[in-house]
Amino acid sequence: MTHHVPEGLPDRIRHFIDGEFVDSVGGETFDVLDPVTNETYVQAAAGQQADIDLAVAAAKRAFAEGPWPRMLPRQRSRVLHRIADLVEASDRRLAELETFDTGLPITQALGQAQRAAENFRFFADLIVAQRDDTYKVPGRQANYVNRKPIGVAGLITPWNTPFMLESWKLAPALATGNTVVLKPAEFTPLSASLWAEIFREAGVPDGVFNLVNGLGEEAGDALVKHPDVPLISFTGESRTGQLIFANAAPFLKGLSMELGGKSPAVVFADADLESALDATVFGVFSLNGERCTAGSRILVERAIYDGFVARYAERAKNIVVGDPHDPATEVGALVHPEHYEKVMSYVEIGKGEGRLVAGGGRPEGLDTGNYVSPTVFADVAPDARIFQEEIFGPVVAITPFDSDEEALALANDTRYGLAAYIWTNDLKRAHNFSQSVEAGMVWLNSNNVRDLRTPFGGVKASGLGHEGGYRSIDFYTDQQAVHITLDEAHSPRFGVGPKPVA
Repeated sequence: MTHHVPEGLPDRIRHFIDGEFVDSVGGETFDVLDPVTNETYVQAAAGQQADIDLAVAAAKRAFAEGPWPRMLPRQRSRVLHRIADLVEASDRRLAELETFDTGLPITQALGQAQRAAENFRFFADLIVAQRDDTYKVPGRQANYVNRKPIGVAGLITPWNTPFMLESWKLAPALATGNTVVLKPAEFTPLSASLWAEIFREAGVPDGVFNLVNGLGEEAGDALVKHPDVPLISFTGESRTGQLIFANAAPFLKGLSMELGGKSPAVVFADADLESALDATVFGVFSLNGERCTAGSRILVERAIYDGFVARYAERAKNIVVGDPHDPATEVGALVHPEHYEKVMSYVEIGKGEGRLVAGGGRPEGLDTGNYVSPTVFADVAPDARIFQEEIFGPVVAITPFDSDEEALALANDTRYGLAAYIWTNDLKRAHNFSQSVEAGMVWLNSNNVRDLRTPFGGVKASGLGHEGGYRSIDFYTDQQAVHITLDEAHSPRFGVGPKPVA
């Protein structure tokens, strides 16, 4: 198999601090691998405490002294729209780099670049149209909410769809007038370095955007513990989220965390089965299965269970696995050999926990790289590890149920609660089940199609807080209540001596 390598790859990946590309203060680096060959294609600067200190100092200075927080919303909005234009104009190049760095299929990477541009447009419009609350007590008092940017936001992003997920955090943080330090995932630092040139060309002042590459336990840890970073927005594993929560506690930082998922897709016998099949196959195998909202547990009503499993397995067997740069590819290479080993270990565990009906190993003809055949286990018991634990790859567990009550109990029977997908044409059941399922987001008779105005976040081990739409504005701003008295200030009079006795 010929392997496409993009032209013009950097000779090394550096930090971007206060408007300059720089190496680590101590010269530390780490290897970045191409997931198709698992060979090192570039070295990236490995940020340490000293590098985070420089980035935070630049961001703090830009916030305290620079124009960005003091611009009118319309001025910042124009810059954000220019960013969106530049992202759209370079979408093919972005997608090519993202595919090379992550192993995501090129057709899916292209959609991510366009979605990143849309995130900037959305928040560019929202800050201009934004309104805040006013409360009046006629003739006595007027009260209003004054929103203010908070300061330096620390943004820690994952390796799945990295450029798009970075835009989710960058757009609202910058729109509201904060300055940022971005720490992208160490597996996939390539596309993040493009933000620097895009922001510079769009007119973002130096110091407003800073980028420090590196490992989570070094650069990420230093960012979380930095006393001059009041906000941390993190997307990643639940275990890492717990660590960040603990490390941020002494500083009482604002935290927004979107963590893991083991989302159920519940298919009732009365559903439109063709649509349910399309959505549940796509919902776990798109983006190589490396998606937090993947419907990786499929619960199917007993009356249609056998037929559904047979058809699902047939579809999974026919999924095109191959070179991520080939437009025909539906599942590419997993991001990194460490992650490949994790996913393959769950495939082996699954062989003892369920009935293997598709996949179960490496695809034929793909002897190198992090390739996993789309793998389907049926008859999986709810106490199975592949039912309970997030695999984050092209692996799915299918389980039957006999009643609405059993389906709900199975859907809620994990520590996670990010998304849920319900397939039924019974209106009452659809609403009652949706409102009872323990998930931050529910899609009814729909694949994961998200309106940017809605809250994004999970319950239980799937996260803390919400972003998206006004919830992002809430997270990245302080809401200051201002109270104005409109008549005499009738205060009790202390310290004026004893009151006369009547």
